[in-house]
Amino acid sequence: MHDNSTTATTVFDKIRAGTIPTKFVYEDEHVLAFHDIQPVAPVHVLVIPKHKLISCADFASTDPAIIGHFLQKVAVVAGKLGLEDHGYRLVFNHGTHGGQTVDYVHAHILGGRTLAWPPG
Repeated sequence: MHDNSTTATTVFDKIRAGTIPTKFVYEDEHVLAFHDIQPVAPVHVLVIPKHKLISCADFASTDPAIIGHFLQKVAVVAGKLGLEDHGYRLVFNHGTHGGQTVDYVHAHILGGRTLAWPPG
């Protein structure tokens, strides 16, 4: 697991801290969800844990209850967005080759149209 106290402040840290005003799709004591500012689908929402994790590699050393709650709320948000009937894609990017551009774990919920495969 990364030492999150020494990592650079990201845009998601600023959203979590309230220094970047954001209208949340969902919020509880552990999770935030909000619309992506550069959507690639008609519905494109990001879900982040309030307990900062840098990448998916941090899942291996994180309390399973934190990860479970996070994933459960991803499903709740997708339901709130009305995506359950026709489906959606859930994406986690990890590392440079995986397309991760922000050093903060986040799930992309993509939907609202048929999505191509492979993603590219």
